[in-house]
Amino acid sequence: MLPKAEAVLPYPKPVDEHLLYLGEWWNDNVEDVIAQALRVGGGYQHSDALTINGQPGALYNCSLSDTTVFDVVKGETYLFRIVNAAVNFQLYVSVAGHSLTVVEADAEYTKPYTTDILVLAPGQTTNVLLTADQPVGQYFISATVFTPTPNLNIVPFPQTPTTAILRYKGAETVLTSPTELALPKFPSFNDSMFAAGFTKSLKGLSTHTSGFDLPLNVDKEMLFTIGYALEICPTSNLTTSPNPHLRMRTSINNVSFVEPSSASLMEAYYYNISGVYEDDFPSDPIYPYNYTGAAPSNFFSVVGTKVKVIEFGESVQIVFQDTSTFFLEGHPIHLHGTNFFVVGDGFGTFDPVKDTANFNLVDPPSRNTVAVPSGGWSAIRFRAVNPGMWFMHCHFDIHTSWGMAMAFLVKDGHGVNETLPAPPSDLPKC
Repeated sequence: MLPKAEAVLPYPKPVDEHLLYLGEWWNDNVEDVIAQALRVGGGYQHSDALTINGQPGALYNCSLSDTTVFDVVKGETYLFRIVNAAVNFQLYVSVAGHSLTVVEADAEYTKPYTTDILVLAPGQTTNVLLTADQPVGQYFISATVFTPTPNLNIVPFPQTPTTAILRYKGAETVLTSPTELALPKFPSFNDSMFAAGFTKSLKGLSTHTSGFDLPLNVDKEMLFTIGYALEICPTSNLTTSPNPHLRMRTSINNVSFVEPSSASLMEAYYYNISGVYEDDFPSDPIYPYNYTGAAPSNFFSVVGTKVKVIEFGESVQIVFQDTSTFFLEGHPIHLHGTNFFVVGDGFGTFDPVKDTANFNLVDPPSRNTVAVPSGGWSAIRFRAVNPGMWFMHCHFDIHTSWGMAMAFLVKDGHGVNETLPAPPSDLPKC
């Protein structure tokens, strides 16, 4: 997302900008990978490599010559637009020998924050300023996995960092060996405290976003638990797992989302088609327990297509709570249709009295994807001023496939820009 040509930037204008696109690579066809995971009802095959702009980089076999290169001139400042388009992992990002100043997150300006290492969850974007202030040469840009899960057998990941090259004008143009350059120093793969410190250091530059101001009071408060679940398979659809009668699920408030098949949610709402969805998504967990303590006795979720109805203009607060069903894990939660303010986060089970008192209602960052910490919680606030049916889901793709999703139905308001337009006449049918 680019600012208008005449817009005045709240940071020094860079001489140029670069897009740094983080991703993953599978040697197998990714459609086959996800189909296999759904068929067996359990874990998925993790990616074979991480990538920067589609290339694994110098540390992977046969990839040295194709390593992505970003050219810079000594003394100049550049804007790097960094996107985590990986589907399964949060990532550390760093440039050897250089500092990075965060100035935007998810297309919203932030107060400048200088660091050596970024943390991005899937679906998140971060724009940083980099000044080429080191001796003329080549420097590794690198990304590697951050995952708070302590057991690598549960959530395996590519162990080799992906790399690109920051190349100063006048430097050697050929890299003959990856050992010629030093890698940045990263925290341990599961350093949750470092990630939490990075998150808390991001402060918003404005308390206005997406057509509304930061809500200081809320009309609707919700607690959304997120985590794993099980489903009993019907005899006609058994899995190929060791227990073919069970399949892995994920859920929000103990509800595992199922995509509609006869019509889209938006079509069903607009044309008043019955039987496509139910509007009774719970505001609180169906099965309460000590969410970050011992695992619950009930691992099963309700399976269905449920939405939550919100009146136009209502202010909403959602606390996302990670749970210990099977094991704790961080989750990047993405909401379509609006940005929101991240007003708080922490470890452990959310305390509505103590934790609410410590919310940041002065300069919270505005985002569209919040990285809920493993064994912890994140709180967001927004005002429902965009009518329609808006999907919300975990940005780990397999978690969405397993059901960690739901939708908000924001009803029409009364003004010209507060009601849904009619669908186009050539709208494709499901």
